[in-house]
Amino acid sequence: MDPFRLGLVATRIHYFQLVARLGSIRQAALALNVAPSSVSRILRQLEEELGTPLFERVRQRLKLTSAGELMLYHARASLTELNRACNEINDLHGLHRGTMSIAIVESVARGLMPSALESFWTRHPAITVDIKVMGSQQAANAVAEGECDLALVFDVRVPRTIRRIAQAFLPLGVLALPDSPMAGRSELKLFDLANERVILSDSSLMLGTSVEDAFNRSFIDLARRSRTNSIGLMVDMAKRNLGTVLQTRVGVEQELAEGTLKFIPLRDARLAPRKLMLLSRSEKEMSDAASAMGRLLEQAVDRLAAEPAV
Repeated sequence: MDPFRLGLVATRIHYFQLVARLGSIRQAALALNVAPSSVSRILRQLEEELGTPLFERVRQRLKLTSAGELMLYHARASLTELNRACNEINDLHGLHRGTMSIAIVESVARGLMPSALESFWTRHPAITVDIKVMGSQQAANAVAEGECDLALVFDVRVPRTIRRIAQAFLPLGVLALPDSPMAGRSELKLFDLANERVILSDSSLMLGTSVEDAFNRSFIDLARRSRTNSIGLMVDMAKRNLGTVLQTRVGVEQELAEGTLKFIPLRDARLAPRKLMLLSRSEKEMSDAASAMGRLLEQAVDRLAAEPAV
């Protein structure tokens, strides 16, 4: 059960929380699929009835006032209690009914998550699983704020209010065509990419910044061909040999299994492995369904941690 879908959360509070999280009326309107004027009007009505502003504009972003921070604190507390009530009601039905939610990054959505869902629904076919694809920090925040039960993310600071129940350190590597010169290598160094046209993740995927920092520390000129926030597009470009793509094995499981791409790990002290983490709400806030999915995903992350790089 979802408190928002059940109408247990007032529209004003829902809009207020979303604007507080995104820092923008326009971004909140896009997420809600409504006009920005509707969001602005509802917030203005709320502020007028409270008799105090909830936001102030700082550097073209909306920042909470003291009153806004107080409102957000109690709104989140109320949402947590509503989620707990819904989960306890679901628990009355055990694993025969219920709804849970997961926030994941795009690479997880391309392989790990469909495989986990196939196993989960084989055992629990009547459980509804809502899946939200977003950036790593957004996904971690969604769990911290009670919007999702679980999250699979890369390289974030874990909020104190949520649990880290599994993690895997995954090396970065190059996605190469099987007949390319790189495919015959067992590993690569950063200097091997000096003359390559590299396709990078942008900063919203967190990987892009760490890769460029590593190149800068190595004094290697980075010949950037493209930058994108789409893992799927990067994989397709690698399959067409349009540039050198740096990724982990997560998100290219099908291509590696079919042999259409090969993963060659990068071994360099300046390039740290990526940390895939499974995060969850506190144990007492987890429904039976969320706990069951959490155990399944924990096993999947543990298997990733144990796999060799190639």
